[in-house]
Amino acid sequence: MTKLLAALEAGGTKFLCALGTDDGELRVQARIPTTSPAETTEKALRFFQEQQATFGEAAALGIAAFGPLDLNPRSPFYGHITSTPKPGWADTDLLGSMARAMNVPVAIDTDVNAAALAEWRWGSAKGLDSVVYMTIGTGIGGGGLLNGRPVHGLVHPEMGHILVPHDRAMDPFPGCCPFHGNCLEGLASGPAMETRWHERPELLSQDHPAWRLEAHYLALGLTTIICTLSPQRIILGGGVMKQNHLLPMIRADVVSLLNGYVQAEAILRGFDDYIVHPGLGDQAGIKGALALACSAEQGPR
Repeated sequence: MTKLLAALEAGGTKFLCALGTDDGELRVQARIPTTSPAETTEKALRFFQEQQATFGEAAALGIAAFGPLDLNPRSPFYGHITSTPKPGWADTDLLGSMARAMNVPVAIDTDVNAAALAEWRWGSAKGLDSVVYMTIGTGIGGGGLLNGRPVHGLVHPEMGHILVPHDRAMDPFPGCCPFHGNCLEGLASGPAMETRWHERPELLSQDHPAWRLEAHYLALGLTTIICTLSPQRIILGGGVMKQNHLLPMIRADVVSLLNGYVQAEAILRGFDDYIVHPGLGDQAGIKGALALACSAEQGPR
């Protein structure tokens, strides 16, 4: 028998709210603009209350959120958004506010860890033991999964903030990350592209030099991730990756950078099945929240 669950994908520009089932089916969903914490969470809670009156009570809630997040269950700030540059959202108790109002078990994780979990359950990573999911858009984030569990440690993976080689003669753009300047996010996110080239990425022609530079930076980041985490598959989502000509360029650059060193079957047989688009498309995030809800009754992850 399927179980009804609540899912919340808390993004910097929008909150997606949904009711769905533990087999990955979404029954109803809504989009809420991200404004202040109080206003946004109030609208999310109103959605859940109204929809549960129609579909029935949800057994648990999963929250896939932008961060950074405090994911240490022993911390007094567990479930808080911490040092985010999103105005007004630093030190927001997202988990606590939702859990108190809904009174159901709640699981929370980063949006990218949750997306990796959803792709492992229902998408491009089914049947694998390890996967990295990266989103390339307004920011760059990366989530990792090992044996079906999101990777945590000191905090959680921050793959978008790794430092990559920056040839300032080739690319004098200083980067736009407010914390690190020219980290991967600062050089290759959507806002970095728009600031550098004075045009939104989706409006740049396929032969624009922006794409060669973008592929280069992303390949540098992925090569580091391959050599450190050794995932069985890498999934690239986000708005920038909707430019279909970009993925083959990234694959080619990763091949060149690895230079034959990693002799794994998944790589030797070609990168078409190793660095891929999300199998769940734009639903990876909200289905990631649904996947978190599936585990919520087992306690904090």
